[in-house]
Amino acid sequence: MSRIAAAFSKAGHKALIAYVTVGYPSIETTIEIVPQLASWGCDIVELGIPFSDPMADGITIQEASFQALNRGVTTRSCLQVASQLRKKVDIPLVFMTYFNPVMQYGTEAFCKSAVEAGVDGLIVPDLPPEEGGELEEKTRGHNLDLIYLLAPTSTEERISLVARRSRGFIYLVSLTGVTGARASLSEDLEDFVARVRSKARQPLCVGFGISTAEQAKRVAKVADGVIVGSKILQLLADKQPARLRTFIEAMRAALE
Repeated sequence: MSRIAAAFSKAGHKALIAYVTVGYPSIETTIEIVPQLASWGCDIVELGIPFSDPMADGITIQEASFQALNRGVTTRSCLQVASQLRKKVDIPLVFMTYFNPVMQYGTEAFCKSAVEAGVDGLIVPDLPPEEGGELEEKTRGHNLDLIYLLAPTSTEERISLVARRSRGFIYLVSLTGVTGARASLSEDLEDFVARVRSKARQPLCVGFGISTAEQAKRVAKVADGVIVGSKILQLLADKQPARLRTFIEAMRAALE
């Protein structure tokens, strides 16, 4: 059983998935905070590879990527960070990146290096399944889960396609738009999850906009996992680890 599959294998357990941008606010912070996130109750950590044109991301992750890039963080250094983290944590590590860095590195070389670094999955927001054949082949060859995204606007055909081809889990975007903490989630969230559930056997994890324990509790009633990113980066920027721990533990409690 893969590490990602194991994260969803416990009956009744809802996965808490944290996102951090590698190198924000520093490489040292990333290496320090990921094991803490695991100890506080996170089941999976997404490692964001900084990119200059993160079209799916809101201002918080854009700023984090900008600062990381200015500090010299590269795809290669993200692989090095993942390798160091794998020695410290047993939970799944998933790269979240755009296709350009993967292509520039070389798809075969990237997949090989990611697995060697201990990475378990890959999320590429700007890669639709219709164009993902080559990367799917490479990831399968290296036992790396390629995780596709679905949005509330996804057609029934797109849902069926992703249900056939996504591995590990399916990333459900909670609302149209970009990432970022929000005061409320879509009123149609439950219907959206149900539409995908009717076609997919993979675990369904909801992200984009989730920033409170109450929101996480609502999502956990219909989905298998909750993904939190922008709020974590905001708390990292405040340099108050006690507040971040309180937030993560509150999210974990809400999922229980």
